[in-house]
Amino acid sequence: MSETAEPSLIAKREGIAGTLLMNRPKALNALDLPMIRAFAAAIADWRDDAAVRLVVLEGAGGRAFCAGGDVRAVRAASVAGDRAGVEAFFAEEYEVNAGIAGFGKPWVSLIDGVCMGGGIGVAVHNGPRVVTEHALVAMPETAIALFPDVGTSYVLPRLPGAIGTWLALTGARLTGAESVHAGLATHYVPREKLPALRAALLAEGAEAVARFAEAPPEPSFAPHRAAIDRCFGQGSVAAILAALDAEGTEWAAAQAKTLRRMSPTSLCVSLELLQRGAVEDLAGCLAMELALTRVVVNDHPDFVEGVRSVLVDKDGAPRWTPARIEDVDPAAIRAMFAA
Repeated sequence: MSETAEPSLIAKREGIAGTLLMNRPKALNALDLPMIRAFAAAIADWRDDAAVRLVVLEGAGGRAFCAGGDVRAVRAASVAGDRAGVEAFFAEEYEVNAGIAGFGKPWVSLIDGVCMGGGIGVAVHNGPRVVTEHALVAMPETAIALFPDVGTSYVLPRLPGAIGTWLALTGARLTGAESVHAGLATHYVPREKLPALRAALLAEGAEAVARFAEAPPEPSFAPHRAAIDRCFGQGSVAAILAALDAEGTEWAAAQAKTLRRMSPTSLCVSLELLQRGAVEDLAGCLAMELALTRVVVNDHPDFVEGVRSVLVDKDGAPRWTPARIEDVDPAAIRAMFAA
């Protein structure tokens, strides 16, 4: 049976729950427009249905919860000049993010495997958010010259210290346990317990999560917490790099090397976005992100080039415009938010 033979989002009523299974395992359950529209339909169907006490969200295939949005399709639309197609994808995705936040009932995400970008967006605005030892959580947008979206411009600045800025700019990958310590997930449950947890959720509700949760092991970033705050708490990308260079540690050098591989424009846009998002509500952040997609995806060359380098040609050799962080014009970054 081909993957297209069944829905890309399978919605069911099971016990007291509405269950959602993201079902594009070959694409690591990446969100496409039909999936996004199916999410919107489920939210509309279940929000005011008293028989649905909670939602349980999972990813099919054992490898991924959801690896993000289908940015290859977005790139293709951008290259074709299909601004309406780009707009529809992001506008409808962000409406789903807002719908999850305003759902009014628990939205329990069982994150087992890869969870990036848009996958975080369908989980982080409600909860509980359960991760296993096989979870891998990241916002890798700067590598493809996008920016932290799906409402994470609201979430990331509210994580402890400068963790959100570190994750946003470097795309650092967190284990399940680390994502609990960072504040992106709420509970750590080993994979072997997931079937029993799922059964309990359908019978009892979201309160069952606490009974299955375990204390997460210490995060690998624990020794670097003070350095994260010192360096990524700076007000500009140039100042962050200068602070990392001044640390003189192997960890700091690795962070700086990572930043220098990313789109300089994307780094500056992302930092500005988080600084603005820190004083906005979620609705304001989503509106700001949507306006920014129109400029970043359609009008600036780096997004098309970044997706080409990472996901299309996979040569890892992007040609950024401009090529150096030092050459980014702060006024041009501010203008992108005014468009």
